[in-house]
Amino acid sequence: MPRNRNVDAHRRRGVELRWRPVSADELDHHLTVMDRTVIDCARDLPFADALAVADSALRHRDVDHDELLTLAELVPTTGRRQARRVVEHADPRAANPFESVLRAIALDVPGLDVQPQQLIQERGFVGRPDLVDRVARIVVEGDSFSHHGTRKAFRRDCERYNALTLRGWRVLRFTWEHVMFNPDYVHDVLLWTVQRPDERAALPPTLLWTP
Repeated sequence: MPRNRNVDAHRRRGVELRWRPVSADELDHHLTVMDRTVIDCARDLPFADALAVADSALRHRDVDHDELLTLAELVPTTGRRQARRVVEHADPRAANPFESVLRAIALDVPGLDVQPQQLIQERGFVGRPDLVDRVARIVVEGDSFSHHGTRKAFRRDCERYNALTLRGWRVLRFTWEHVMFNPDYVHDVLLWTVQRPDERAALPPTLLWTP
């Protein structure tokens, strides 16, 4: 849109406007280049959404991580801190946006340091869970019904999680609905798990459960 142009209310419906200068090439093609798009998302979107965008761009090799770090430093003061944080944590190993959002929640948990898609080879077990904190020996999985909905897949998942538990890992599982619609629950479960017993207060309301 040209500078100072008013946008009709009906055209604003369902759209969140951002006003920024664009290059002549971007104007001609009616889209921004990939690295510019990632940085714009990093500064404007909620952290979890922005991380999913950056992870995806790196996973598909559409952008270079070092170049993104440079561009993040050029962001004006407003938005620079988040843009830098998004780019610093962006990781091409993230398998999908679901996992990226789960990791974004985990990044706000003090004492938890999860890495995506880490290989675990231990006493006959070989697997690559979604998120792994090797020091705390915590595995965090985002369980999608579409990928685990058959009886065979369900049985294999049970055996896999049992195998990890038998080897001293604490396994935490979250559904799409947990991650996307109840992030406070996910955060509180992760925080309670990583805290030492003497650090724990009463269970927060989000963790109370009745059948």
